[in-house]
Amino acid sequence: MKLLRYIFPVGDEDKKVSALLLASRVIFGLLLARHGLEKLMNFSTMSAQFPDPLGVGGDVSLALGIFGELVCSLAFVFGLLSRLAVIPMMFTMLVAFVTVHGGSVADGELAFLYLVVFALLFIAGPGKYSVDGWIGRKFVR
Repeated sequence: MKLLRYIFPVGDEDKKVSALLLASRVIFGLLLARHGLEKLMNFSTMSAQFPDPLGVGGDVSLALGIFGELVCSLAFVFGLLSRLAVIPMMFTMLVAFVTVHGGSVADGELAFLYLVVFALLFIAGPGKYSVDGWIGRKFVR
């Protein structure tokens, strides 16, 4: 009977799915935050040579990258305004994939992987183990 419940789960999918969403947010959010923190710590040296694919200047492009990779990813880890936070993250990865890596999966595999994962998590939402989930349970009925 336990084997059948494992193969054909009934009733506990919500907890498992929310746990997987939490793990995905934490893992991918912290991995991306590391890139943003590196950019922040080296802002003065990186800004001179940072790519400017949007035509706003290297400093602004770098600041936007830091916002998407560090600020938004930390909000995403906690599940705070998750769907809003993941939009700049996806945009940053799209710009990196298309402009910096020329749209080549061979060259921009990491940016492409982040983009796909973040798009899937945007669709799935943060799950119940998130600040958004808590706010929804507490205030939205």
